[in-house]
Amino acid sequence: MNKTVITVVGKDNVGIIAKICTYMAENGINILDISQTIVSGYFNMMMITESDYGVKDFPTMLKELKEIGEEIGVSVHAQNAEIFEKMHRI
Repeated sequence: MNKTVITVVGKDNVGIIAKICTYMAENGINILDISQTIVSGYFNMMMITESDYGVKDFPTMLKELKEIGEEIGVSVHAQNAEIFEKMHRI
């Protein structure tokens, strides 16, 4: 299984979590951990997900998540968790 770190940032609005989580459910992507906060009207969410990329490969998933982000006015970024951990290791 492949773990992915996904971040979503933007102006708070109704339905952000619903749109992103619906995409995950429809594509067989398991949400392992999620943290969300709103600071002065700005939405910030970080998710750790797990998938075998059987339904969607990583580049396709990233492209589609970015498209959803554009539709709802937020920025969506995704990165393989192993790469993320290596980049942030001291």
